[in-house]
Amino acid sequence: MLYKNPILIETYTVAKTIDKLRLSDFSAGTFTSIISRKGFKNAIKKGLVQIDGKIGFTGDYILGGEIITIYKDKETNYKPKIQIAIEVLFEDDYLAIVNKPAGIVVSGNKKWTLENALQGNLKASSQIDATHPEPIHRLDYPTSGAVLIGKTASVVQAANKLFEDRKIKKTYIAVTIKEMPSQGVLTSEIDNKSAKTIYKVVQTIPSPNYGFLNLVELKPHTGRKHQLRKHMSAIGNPIFGDLLYGLEGFTLKGKGLYLHAQSLKFKHPVTRENIYVEVERPKKFGKLFD
Repeated sequence: MLYKNPILIETYTVAKTIDKLRLSDFSAGTFTSIISRKGFKNAIKKGLVQIDGKIGFTGDYILGGEIITIYKDKETNYKPKIQIAIEVLFEDDYLAIVNKPAGIVVSGNKKWTLENALQGNLKASSQIDATHPEPIHRLDYPTSGAVLIGKTASVVQAANKLFEDRKIKKTYIAVTIKEMPSQGVLTSEIDNKSAKTIYKVVQTIPSPNYGFLNLVELKPHTGRKHQLRKHMSAIGNPIFGDLLYGLEGFTLKGKGLYLHAQSLKFKHPVTRENIYVEVERPKKFGKLFD
């Protein structure tokens, strides 16, 4: 073993009927703690995978009946930890839902990210495959609202599958400008990929500068980059404060983007509980609409 005091995170017994294959050729999805084949190969190279109690190598053959154990190294757990107060909307030993403030990126190479603030706001999981709290999806830098967080390797994988299968229902609230239909379905492609957004106008007020301001409920059925912002701009009703996709002469500066991830609804991948969390709208919405 290359590391001192590694932590056991998974044990897997190979079926006796398996066809002969190399250790490195196990397909993605075989293990719950490592999602990709590349990640499994990296664990093998680091000496964190054992076959029947002995360090495994990529060229070792698996014949059937072996016990494969996967470890993680305490040293690899380090991530910069920053102090930002994050509102926790739901939390258990497997996952959490937090309210991302506007003006912070979810994750990335920068220090000041939501991901790096999670350890200071969430309780550590007691599960054997506990990992750093990991955001399952992203919100744009200027967008606020609900973000789902995985606290174990297996739940991160399961939650990603829920998003992939579109079994997590997301609802956003936004303010758009100019007169618009009371409801509709938008299906224009984004980056040459299919996209679908359902919208419904909740309230409309006249505006001397923008014609009308509309409080709009948005339900994306796909998750393309900037989907809601692009779809609303495409029909001539860009989101208030959108400096990237707004109409020339109709952009608002200094107040941020009026787009908020209001709710998440899904079935808990472990407890099977129906989870529904709704986030209060930012105060700036209330200044425009009751």
